[in-house]
Amino acid sequence: MAGIIFCDATELYNMLNQCTRYSRLTEPIYLYLVDVRTKYHYDESHVITAKRAKMDVDGNYLMPQDVELECVKYCVVYDGHTKSFDTEGPALQYARLLEIVSRQPIRILNGGFEYFSACYPFFRTQKIFYMPQELDAFEPYPVEIFPAKLYMGDFKQACNKQVQKDLKIKAYLNLCNEKEIFFTEENNPLILHIPSSEDTNLFSLFPTVCDFLDKHLDKGALLVFSTLGISRCCTMVMAYLIHSQKLSLKDSWAHVQKCKATIRPHRDFVQELSKWEETVLKKKITDVSDPYY
Repeated sequence: MAGIIFCDATELYNMLNQCTRYSRLTEPIYLYLVDVRTKYHYDESHVITAKRAKMDVDGNYLMPQDVELECVKYCVVYDGHTKSFDTEGPALQYARLLEIVSRQPIRILNGGFEYFSACYPFFRTQKIFYMPQELDAFEPYPVEIFPAKLYMGDFKQACNKQVQKDLKIKAYLNLCNEKEIFFTEENNPLILHIPSSEDTNLFSLFPTVCDFLDKHLDKGALLVFSTLGISRCCTMVMAYLIHSQKLSLKDSWAHVQKCKATIRPHRDFVQELSKWEETVLKKKITDVSDPYY
């Protein structure tokens, strides 16, 4: 058995927003999300794509029959409000049942539905069944680097008015060639635009970017975005983590990759991050000759 662990609301939010060409929610063995609250509360509102746990006539939880649980990458269970220090609860009871067959750790949502829905009310729904084409059409939100503060995404997400409204974005770091993005009429966010170019030396821009993020993260949520959201934006976010959290490049990479699995910084950018790590931390920690980078 792989065990039971707790996951935070941010982790589940990022799981829901992973994508390649399409949202990863279209993959049947990517995420199995289970609601163990009462039918009344489930029908009233639940997290998108969540299924309700079934019970027999005696009130015992039943093993799900609609999923190959041993093959699922992420299995997340939530009840109303279980927290990591709670010793018992329906989420933990159901997780113990799933743990028997799962090859991956069963995750319990820390804070349960109440906390998650308070953080991400736009991910609540009453919808129970999803057709494959509906999941194909699902548009992921930017991933969350710092809860309710720092987000990372692509140009399309930056232009999405609903994303701006739901995440309460107040400032943008634009790393695309395109300068114009669209905003809701009531908002006039701040923008730092660094055009994309093969000749751009990102290392020389790291101090400017870090200063911009330092100044504006205390004033509201900020979105860092590039054209595809997999290279320039994650390079800048890693540079900021090295600066603000004093993390090594390796640890910064691990944090950003945990938030967005498909990051692919250009090789030249990795070299510039290595130089930045040595500049900020006064020593070279990460071996970027490793093929992992």
